[in-house]
Amino acid sequence: MTFLSTYFLLAPPDGDGGGAMINLLFLGAIFFVFYFFIIRPQSKRQKDIQKKVSEMKKGDKVVTGGGMIGVVNSIDDDTVLLEIDSGVKARFQKNSITDVNPGKK
Repeated sequence: MTFLSTYFLLAPPDGDGGGAMINLLFLGAIFFVFYFFIIRPQSKRQKDIQKKVSEMKKGDKVVTGGGMIGVVNSIDDDTVLLEIDSGVKARFQKNSITDVNPGKK
């Protein structure tokens, strides 16, 4: 016998539906855990990063998604010019910035 056929043979004969309620509660508990421990903190972190990027100004130290660390030299609509080393500048898109540290050099 397979596991599924054994499982269905062990079902209560009267079919009172008590098992269905427990299954729904268990499913709700799983959703609750996923939302409050995974989805909510991640969306909060994403909003914080977007807020920091929108408030970014010249002289702030930033980290890009590729791990490049630089100081903001100028800001355009969608791009940022970063000074990576003395005399070395590179242009990055704003959405590639993962962290902003205002006022740090």
